[in-house]
Amino acid sequence: QVQLVESGGGWVQAGGSLRLSCEASGRTFSSYTMAWFRQAPGKEREIVAAITASGGSTTYAASVKGRFTISRDNAKNTVALQMNSLKPEDTAVYYCAGDPTRWAYYSGRYEYWGQGTQVTVSP
Repeated sequence: QVQLVESGGGWVQAGGSLRLSCEASGRTFSSYTMAWFRQAPGKEREIVAAITASGGSTTYAASVKGRFTISRDNAKNTVALQMNSLKPEDTAVYYCAGDPTRWAYYSGRYEYWGQGTQVTVSP
């Protein structure tokens, strides 16, 4: 089992950058598929990016490709989301998610979730 805690959210003007971080507890983090999701008011939660346990493969939603980068440091039990060229439509609560199976990378279904961190992008 793993517990996830996000940090790094906040307010930024359009065109700016933010870096989200997710710290995981537990000794098995390095075997977990990890991802970032977001949910905007009135909208369904959507996956933003995912990364395999080794960090060797990543995938992104079309809306963020080329602007966001997911990375992980298995020695520090952290996964990060670097967000550049932010747009007002990126405003949402961002969630870190983890799953012990590689299947999560393809299915988008994750077992463990953080509490979320708010990102607000003003025009």
